[in-house]
Amino acid sequence: MAIEAALVKPVVDVLLALFQQGSDLKLKTNAQAALREAIRELLQANPDENRAAARIAVARAAGILSEDVVLAEDMLQKHRATKARTRGKSTTGRRRARTEPADADPPARKPAAKSPAGTPTSH
Repeated sequence: MAIEAALVKPVVDVLLALFQQGSDLKLKTNAQAALREAIRELLQANPDENRAAARIAVARAAGILSEDVVLAEDMLQKHRATKARTRGKSTTGRRRARTEPADADPPARKPAAKSPAGTPTSH
């Protein structure tokens, strides 16, 4: 019985280590997917900064320290800086074209209509 107990412990330890490796591998795979989604989000025209920051945090918490994490953090920082600089400007940055040119003269007035020759006028 003592021999069987001595053999069971290492087998259980190996199985637990394999399960732990499997869950770590799955965690890292999910974190890498979250990091790809964060980069994809930051490449959009109007990214959701909070979602991207959360996905970057997930990748960091999982222990991913690749250049992709640095890239995503840099993109997020640059987007926030650009957003702060352009706040309050119009979306296109162009001025509206005026419908009338500023230097054009107003249209000339027509001369007053003369009364017909046969009608009396009061003087």
